Amino acid sequence: MRVALIVIAGTVIALSGCTSSTPPQAPRADSTAPVIAPGRPGEQAKTLAPSEAATAVPSPTANAADVKYVQDMIVHHRQALDMALLAPNRADSAKLKSLADRIKAAQGPEIQFMTSWLRDLDQKVPDHHAAHEGMPGMATPEQLEALKAATGKDFDRMFLELMINHHLGAIKMSEQVLSSGSHIRIEELASDVSVTQAAEIRRMQEMQSAL
Repeated sequence: MRVALIVIAGTVIALSGCTSSTPPQAPRADSTAPVIAPGRPGEQAKTLAPSEAATAVPSPTANAADVKYVQDMIVHHRQALDMALLAPNRADSAKLKSLADRIKAAQGPEIQFMTSWLRDLDQKVPDHHAAHEGMPGMATPEQLEALKAATGKDFDRMFLELMINHHLGAIKMSEQVLSSGSHIRIEELASDVSVTQAAEIRRMQEMQSAL
């Protein structure tokens, strides 16, 4: 009996010794290494501390700046498509016609995405006659009528002047939402718009110099 008690007691002591020991620490997810954050269009990359990196990730939640940008950019893109649709029958330059095709190919799907995004959030989709006073880069009704009446090299010159200004306006709008918006998908869209249209501006400036 005494032997049995000693065995039981020894087992209890051994178990208590195991349970009282400190469990091994799990690996920590945080890091002391710096994080490189890509800069916005035209800006250099930044080195962020770990604490800053945690708050640098864009939110999936939209704010008022995101919604306004998307609503305005739909109107902005529609006018670019209206101008691009004139090129096949009026332009003289084959390069300009090709550029107009690329503008349609890029901005048409972006309009579809932005329209669906607004509807998913139960936000108003601007109609085709929405006002655009004060929107950067937009051509006036008079300028559009003059473009429709032009042909050949006159059309090319007018189209390039209006579209370069139009693209500069889109880049300005994108820069604004990149600094004040919060939705990651809209940040991606604005970045794409800035990069794509900056490249197209360079092509159009080359075409201008060749006229």
